[in-house]
Amino acid sequence: MSEQRHFARIVIVIAAMFLLSGCAGLIIGGLATTGVAVAQERSVGKAVDDASIRFKIKDKLLDMSGNLFQNVAVESVEGRVLLTGVVATPENRLEVARIAWQINGVREVFNELQVTDRGAVDNYLSDARIATQLRFKLMRDGKIASINYTIEAINKIVYLIGIAQSQQELERVTGHARTISGVSQVVSYVILKDDDRRL
Repeated sequence: MSEQRHFARIVIVIAAMFLLSGCAGLIIGGLATTGVAVAQERSVGKAVDDASIRFKIKDKLLDMSGNLFQNVAVESVEGRVLLTGVVATPENRLEVARIAWQINGVREVFNELQVTDRGAVDNYLSDARIATQLRFKLMRDGKIASINYTIEAINKIVYLIGIAQSQQELERVTGHARTISGVSQVVSYVILKDDDRRL
C-alpha cells in the first residue's frame, strides 16, 4: 500500500507541475488534450509527444534527485526541449542536459539552467509575477496567438519557447516581455511556423 501511495503522490506532483506551467489541457483528459492542441500551431500528435517528453525527463530527474526534480523546469515544443531553473553545480547542469538527450523524440536541447547558490526561491514571487503579467499581456493582445508560447521566468530572466505566426508577432511578444518591471533579460527559443527546423 505504501508503494501505491508513493506512486500516487508522484503522479499528483507531476500533474500539478503541468497545471502550473499552463499545460493543463495535456493532462486533464483526452478531449481537453485535443481541444488545446487543435488551437495550437503544433498538431495533436506532437502536443502529446511533447507531454510525454516532459514527463519522461521529469521522471528521470526524480529518480536522480528530489532537488533536481523540484528546481528544473522542462518545456518541449515539437521535440525542442528548454531546460530552465537553478542547479548547485556545473556537473548537475550537464547531467540534466544528458538526461534530456536520452529521451526518444528529443531533437534539440536548450540548456538555460543557472548554476548558482542563490536559488530561484529567492526570486520566486518576483518571477511568478513577471510570468503572470506576461501571460496576461499576450492573452490580451489580439495580434498574438498566445497559446503557442510557453513562458518561464527564472531569477528575473524571461525564457520563451514556442511557435510564432510571423516575425512581427514574435517581436510583439518579446516587446511585451521587455516592458515588464523587473525583467533583466529576454531569451527566446521561439521559431516561426514556416521554419525549416519544424518537421
